[in-house]
Amino acid sequence: MMYSEIPSAQLLVLSFKAKGIKNIVISPGSRNAPLTLGFSKNPFFKCFSIVDERCAAFFALGMARQLQEPVAVVCTSGSALLNYYPAVAEAFYSEIPLIVVSADRPPYKIDVGDGQTIQQSHAFGKHIGYEANLKLDVSHSTETIKEFDESLLSHSQQEIEVYNKKEIISALQLVSSENLPVHINIPFEEPLYGQTEEPEIKVTGDIRTEDSNPANYDLEEYSNIWSTSPRKMVLIGVQQPDVLSKSVLDKLALDSTTLVFTETTSNIHDSRFFASIDSIIAPIEKSAARDELFEALRPDVLITLGGLIVSKKIKAFLRKYKPKHHWHVGKNKAYDTFFCLSSHVRTEPNTFLNNLPHWEQKEGFRLRWDEVKNHYQNRREAYLEKIGFSDFWAFNEIQGSIPDSYQVHLANSSTVRYSQLFPMNETLSVFCNRGTSGIDGSTSTAVGASIYYPEPTVLITGDLSFFYDSNGLWFDNLRSDFRIILINNGGGGIFRILPGSEQTDEFSSYFETVHSLNANNLAMMYGLDYANVSNKQDLKNELESFYISSDTPKILEVFTPRLQNDKILLDYFDFIS
Repeated sequence: MMYSEIPSAQLLVLSFKAKGIKNIVISPGSRNAPLTLGFSKNPFFKCFSIVDERCAAFFALGMARQLQEPVAVVCTSGSALLNYYPAVAEAFYSEIPLIVVSADRPPYKIDVGDGQTIQQSHAFGKHIGYEANLKLDVSHSTETIKEFDESLLSHSQQEIEVYNKKEIISALQLVSSENLPVHINIPFEEPLYGQTEEPEIKVTGDIRTEDSNPANYDLEEYSNIWSTSPRKMVLIGVQQPDVLSKSVLDKLALDSTTLVFTETTSNIHDSRFFASIDSIIAPIEKSAARDELFEALRPDVLITLGGLIVSKKIKAFLRKYKPKHHWHVGKNKAYDTFFCLSSHVRTEPNTFLNNLPHWEQKEGFRLRWDEVKNHYQNRREAYLEKIGFSDFWAFNEIQGSIPDSYQVHLANSSTVRYSQLFPMNETLSVFCNRGTSGIDGSTSTAVGASIYYPEPTVLITGDLSFFYDSNGLWFDNLRSDFRIILINNGGGGIFRILPGSEQTDEFSSYFETVHSLNANNLAMMYGLDYANVSNKQDLKNELESFYISSDTPKILEVFTPRLQNDKILLDYFDFIS
C-alpha cells in the first residue's frame, strides 16, 4: 500500500476510506497524480479509468444512483474540471451523491499564463451542495513556495491540516446527508509523483453523518384535511424502486377518493393507478367540455412524491387548476413545480402515508377516471393494430420485449416521453436523468449504473443522445450483457410536434438536426455486436434473440420514418379522444 508524499493527498484518501467511499472514477492527468497514486495503490478502493471527463462524471453519477452511495470523480487541473459540469448539475437536481475532486495549481500560478490553469474555486456556481477549497501544503516544496509567494508560509502545516480536514469532513457529511454533489479542490505543487508506504497524516474513526432534516410536522392537521377532502391526487415522480411499501400502495389503491398518477421513472406499478398521464389529459385538452372536465379532475389535495415529473401536460393542468393544498413528502428538496406548494413534509413517505386515514368506499373521485383509463387502454391497442412502423409502434414492441429484472435506462427527449405511453414490466428498474432533462450523458450514466447491478442493463436511446455521448462506450470493462436499443429517426424528431415546426432548411438544420448517421462503425470500433431493422417483422425477429447471453455487448439500431413519426403520435391522442 502506497501513498503520495503530499499531506493533503494523504488526508483525502484516508478520509474517503474512513467514510467508506470505495468507488473512484479517475480521468488520466498529471496534476492529479498524487490522488491517482493514493487511490489506485490502496486495495480498499475500486478505481475506474475514463478519459473523457464528461463521460467520467456521468459514469460516476450512474453508479452513485444505482448504489445509493457517494462515488467520486477525480480530474487534473484546468478545463478538465469544467467537463464535469453537466453531470454535476444533473446530480444537484436529481439529488445524487457525487463527489468531484479536482487537482489544482498553487494559487501563485493561477492567472499568470501557466498551462492547464483556470479559476477552479466556485467553478460550479449554485449547482453544488458544498465546495471545499483546500489550502496548499507548506511542508511540501517549501523552497518553491518561498520563492513565489512567501506569505503562504505565515500559516503552519499543522494549521493548514486542521483547516483542510474540517473542509473535507464538511463536504463528506453533506454529500451523505443531503444527497447533493460536493466539490473538493486541492492545490498541489511539484514534484507530484513522490510516494511513501507510511502516511504522515492520521485519520481516526469514522466520519459520521447526522440527519440535517429531522421530521417535524403536525400529523393531526394533515389528517383532518385529508379525511375531509373528497378529491385527492398523489403524483409520483422519479424515484428508486421499492421506495413505497406494498401496504402503502394498497391503502392508496383502495381509497376511491384518491387518484394516483405514476410515471415510468417512478418505478411504481399497480393496475389501480394511472400510469399514462398524457393519455388522460390530452383527450380533455381536445374536448369541447375542456374546462368542465379539468374542473372535475382538479384535486382538493395534491401529494407529490419523488423527484421531477416528465409530463408537461400534468404540469400545465395543475398550474392552471391548482389544488387547495399541495404537500410534497420527502426528506430533501421540495420543488414548487405547480406554483401552489403549501407544505414540505420532511419525513419518509411510507411513515407519512401510513399514518394518514384511509378507507374503502364504493364511490369516489377515482372511479369516474377509471372508466376513462379503461377507454384509452382499449383504444391504444386498436390504434397499434392500424398504424405502420414508427416510433410509436416500435416503443410499444420494445418495452414489451424486455426480460424480467433488467435495469432500464432511458435517454431524454422523445425516448422518455414515448415510454410513458406504454406498460412497463413491473420487475424492471427504470432510470432517466430527469434532473436537468438533458440529452448529454445518457449512455455514460447507463454504463456506470450497470457495473454493480446484479442483472443485465438495457439503454433505450434516441439517435442524437446516443451520438452525442458516444464516448460513453470508451470503457474497457463494458459488460457483455449490456444492451443498447437505438431509435434512429434521422434527427430530433420531437421538435416536429412542437408549435412553430416548419418544412424549411432552418428548421431541419437548427431544430430537428437532420442527419444520415448510423451506429455500425461505432459498434465495430468499440467491439459491440450490431444489427439494424426498419420494419415490424424484422424488429420482432431481432428482439427474440437480442437479450440472449453473448460474449459481447449489443446494439440494435431501429430506423423509423422521420417524416411520419410526429403525425402518428399526434393522431394517437385524437384516436383515443
